Amino acid sequence: MPKESSPPAGTAGSMYTDIGADTPEGYAISRTSRELARKTIGDGGPFDRIRQRCSIAVGDFAMADLMRFTGDPVRAGLAALQEGAPIYTDIRMVQTGIQKKGHHSQVTCILDTYSSSDTGGKTRTSAALMALGERLSGSIVVIGNAPSALLVLCELIQHGIRPALVIGTPVGFVNAAESKELLRTLDIPSISNEGTRGGTPVAVAAMNEIITMYAESNEAPQ
Repeated sequence: MPKESSPPAGTAGSMYTDIGADTPEGYAISRTSRELARKTIGDGGPFDRIRQRCSIAVGDFAMADLMRFTGDPVRAGLAALQEGAPIYTDIRMVQTGIQKKGHHSQVTCILDTYSSSDTGGKTRTSAALMALGERLSGSIVVIGNAPSALLVLCELIQHGIRPALVIGTPVGFVNAAESKELLRTLDIPSISNEGTRGGTPVAVAAMNEIITMYAESNEAPQ
């Protein structure tokens, strides 16, 4: 089973950046929330930054202890953004929530890539992932809602498909915990969480924090 990797120190130090906040009030709220999260969770590097943001997204600092990182996911995500790799999401809510500023990757909901009415008895997200197939290699895949889609993605990875990064935080009582556990056994960079909790806010928060790190380190246009 792949082990958690330890990335370099944080990219922002004592500075704070939120490229998603576009008003003074929004920035003040975001900054105050982040200060509280830093004090509670710690600020030891990129993993802590993601833990902070995911906890803020769900309004519960307990989320920090549930986050799991496998295969140097921050480095992999930054490299993929540098290459302009496509970002695929399981549902439109995740697509909408991902920041479009600070990077040049196209953010696409996989439901918009699958027009057939024949899903072979699978969910539409699962059928769409299977249809994308090799196009997922080198991409960032963000799954915040559909455990069935994450299970299919894991199967594709086992058969040779190689996404650059998988963020998998589906929520629910049916296959959510199991799909994330399976993801963590694979030799692929991933961010996930333990248990049945998770959802769109967690997936979006993790992706957006990596985008923020990328924008900081590359001084990307905002």
